[in-house]
Amino acid sequence: MFSLKPIHPESVARALDKAERYRLLNEPHFAESICLDVLAIDANNQQALVIYLLALTDQFGENREGGVTRAMQVVGKLHGEYERLYYTGIVHERRGKARLAQGGLGSGAAAFEQLHDAMHWYEKAQAIHPPGNDDAILRYNTCVRLIQERRLEPPVHERHEYPLE
Repeated sequence: MFSLKPIHPESVARALDKAERYRLLNEPHFAESICLDVLAIDANNQQALVIYLLALTDQFGENREGGVTRAMQVVGKLHGEYERLYYTGIVHERRGKARLAQGGLGSGAAAFEQLHDAMHWYEKAQAIHPPGNDDAILRYNTCVRLIQERRLEPPVHERHEYPLE
């Protein structure tokens, strides 16, 4: 019925500026759409991939189908090892924050696990960080503070003794 119209290659920089602005205005759906338009004409545009990834993670609390899977597929398209490690941490951190925001039984323990996973990825990223880039440390410390402030604890897995017969 309707078909998407391609954007012009010379408009990519302006489009990405708009996508970033929409993210900052808490309109990740618009940012996602713009990034998809850019990626339709330049599938390896690293800036578009990062903004797209962040727009997807901005929507984790909205119960959209496949958001985490799509976000991890984008991570796989990033060129640098540091970027892949760092943004894997971002995906886990934002999953944890979304779970915490949802609340309910077990949300604290689930959030703890995701934040702990994020910290693991941030440590791996920090081990190979570019000079002058401590972003992974900043994110790691944010996770630590969130765990401490919310007094999050790991899930308690009860051990069951089963009879041999």
